[in-house]
Amino acid sequence: MKAIVNIQLKQGVLDPQGKAVHHALGALGFKDVEDVRIGKQIVLKLNQSDPQKAKAEVKEMCEELLANTVIEDYEIEIIL
Repeated sequence: MKAIVNIQLKQGVLDPQGKAVHHALGALGFKDVEDVRIGKQIVLKLNQSDPQKAKAEVKEMCEELLANTVIEDYEIEIIL
């Protein structure tokens, strides 16, 4: 099974990389983009058959290592 973890900066946390991409898109003529937030995606291949256990384990991974929970939010998707 796989776990997909999407990590984004929390609302209100400045995103200089997102601002740079937003500015560059505007310079390239893409004027309809209101805002850009940059995040990261982590895909984990798990040796686990129970989706609830897998999600709990990945949540622990996020809390301990994968996400900086002070400034980042994360979402976990388990794919069987």
